[in-house]
Amino acid sequence: MIPSDHFVRFYNEVFKFLDEQGGLEAYYREISLHQELHCLELFRSRKLQGMYEYYRKIYKEENCQGELILNEGELILRMDRCPSLTKALDNDAGACRKYCLHCPGWTAPLYRKAGLYQIYELMGLDNPQCCEWIYEDKVRAEAKYRERKAAAKDPAMILSNLT
Repeated sequence: MIPSDHFVRFYNEVFKFLDEQGGLEAYYREISLHQELHCLELFRSRKLQGMYEYYRKIYKEENCQGELILNEGELILRMDRCPSLTKALDNDAGACRKYCLHCPGWTAPLYRKAGLYQIYELMGLDNPQCCEWIYEDKVRAEAKYRERKAAAKDPAMILSNLT
């Protein structure tokens, strides 16, 4: 098995290569299809509670520094220090300029299939922090999207799966 430090460096280079070839977004969509096997039914059937259970395990397994907050009709995934991007940045080859887009790249299509709406805020492609809000109600998601866009220093860093 390849150690996580090496794995992150490897897929960072894969991301760079695919981006240069114009295939990075297609790769993210393919990863999303594979993730359906692991969590789509859980997300469809248990909605935000299922997502909370899934990500609670992921945060522990991947040593994420952040918080999961499950409110009525809203799940917030706050990443204070992403271990993956931190490893990619600590790399003499440099991080892929679209590295952080791999998370919303695979989650957005999956959440859409589960009937969930995502607002994703990147703090910068060189800053290992982000925050994600997930809703069962599209109207609430649209309101959060407008709120985050209005408050953002760089509105391009606010992504969603609303369309």
